[in-house]
Amino acid sequence: MTENAPASRRADPTAQDEVAGIASELIRIDTTNPGDHSGPGERFAAERVAGLLAEVGLEPTVLESHPKRTSVVTRIEGQNRSRPALLIHGHLDVVPADPADWRVHPFSGETEDGCVWGRGAVDMKDMDAMMLAVARQRLREGRRPSRDVVLAFLADEEAGGKWGARWLVDNHPELFDGVTEAIGEVGGFSATIGGRRLYLIQTAEKGIAWMRLTARGTAGHGSMLQPDNAVTELAEAVGRIGRHEWPIRLTPATRAFLDEAAAALGVDVGHGDYRDLIAKLGPISRLVGATVTNTTNPSVLTAGYKVNVVPQVATAQVDGRFLPGFEDEFFAEVDGLLGPGVQRELIHHDIAVQTTLDGALADAMAAALLGEDPEGRVVPYCLSAGTDAKSFSRLGIRCFGFSPLRLPADLDFAGMFHGVDERVPIDALRFGARALDKFLDLC
Repeated sequence: MTENAPASRRADPTAQDEVAGIASELIRIDTTNPGDHSGPGERFAAERVAGLLAEVGLEPTVLESHPKRTSVVTRIEGQNRSRPALLIHGHLDVVPADPADWRVHPFSGETEDGCVWGRGAVDMKDMDAMMLAVARQRLREGRRPSRDVVLAFLADEEAGGKWGARWLVDNHPELFDGVTEAIGEVGGFSATIGGRRLYLIQTAEKGIAWMRLTARGTAGHGSMLQPDNAVTELAEAVGRIGRHEWPIRLTPATRAFLDEAAAALGVDVGHGDYRDLIAKLGPISRLVGATVTNTTNPSVLTAGYKVNVVPQVATAQVDGRFLPGFEDEFFAEVDGLLGPGVQRELIHHDIAVQTTLDGALADAMAAALLGEDPEGRVVPYCLSAGTDAKSFSRLGIRCFGFSPLRLPADLDFAGMFHGVDERVPIDALRFGARALDKFLDLC
């Protein structure tokens, strides 16, 4: 903006000015998603998002898949509409949070110690705020992207996306006409390893297998011999599955990241065990460690109603995640661990997603990050969790995780996801807004 610009234009806030305030405001809107429609839903947040978009001349579409389960989609027309469109997506729902466990109230959006605090600060109302702030600045300044950009603010990601991204893909695919590439959450953030800042671009994510295990036995009095005990049968299966040591399987994204990390640390892994290297990675070691194997974590147990009554049925739920290319191996191994008295059914099942860090879009992501941090280095990685990319990939869209943040070296960023005292540094939000704006100029 020039010095001769009208005063009203000079007074317009930039994306950097707005981003922390928008993140705080979105956090204050409780969008807890317990997974069964019992939460407050995303409607109030979606209405606020739609209002912020309409203020700068966009015409957002607000869609409700189920009462209170609301998503917002809008399209920014690009300068060259013959080019394929780009999708930028974020989700509005968050996982539950107990205020008693937090240093600040999880839905306060409070600013303290240079951070915005609250549930969703990193998962993922930070990126929602960056999307809004950057779009608002660009439209106020009349800066259109080079191609069409679709912005999607989605419901239900934290429960698998059935009522959000998946519902839109199945029922309103026309909203994504012409889209060939997408960026979303959990990528573009920095991790300091060996004194070097690596920016991790998500090019792959594990598949989901949420399973219910059921054992059936003979009900009876707790004082009698009960060899056919459903609880015992189930507990043994849960123990085998929970303690199982899965073999290391290196996907291309994980191998590329680990090779870069080894170089940063001056470690020669050779043909040795990558677990030793992973242990040296600091705060992101748990996240990276979950990307070299399939995983199975028992999470819910249900059985019985009285201490002296042996129940007829016992159930457990297990969060299973499989690496791209290893789904068949995963299920074969799980079934071998169950035992003859335990049955498995799927609560939620979704695909693994994988691409490569190459092409013009990858170059634009790298250039945007390095334009803000010339000393950084961009590397691919595999996400241990799942995102709405699973749904959008069904439309043939090539998906990346790119929500840019430059983070302090000692911040346990991975631990913020679904953790207590979730927070995002304001400087990181400002960095992200600048990088995302640069990215839209380059992509």
